[in-house]
Amino acid sequence: MKYIEFGIGNTWIVRTETELPDGTEFEERGIAGPVRLQSVYIRIWIGKSVWIADSREGFKRARKKRNAFKLIFGISSH
Repeated sequence: MKYIEFGIGNTWIVRTETELPDGTEFEERGIAGPVRLQSVYIRIWIGKSVWIADSREGFKRARKKRNAFKLIFGISSH
């Protein structure tokens, strides 16, 4: 699964995070193709609270252990 994200709060303004089948993940600067659209999402992380609005999974709220600020538009891909 790939997550292509645009916004502030990550290592780079545009990045691709790839999750491998064994559970490990890595990130790359920019857009790593090919992109096969699965869903689009907006993620807002303020302090320890994260709100996600996803076109496929709907609205979710989560708590994280660390404080951060992120405002992200993303695309999930296979």
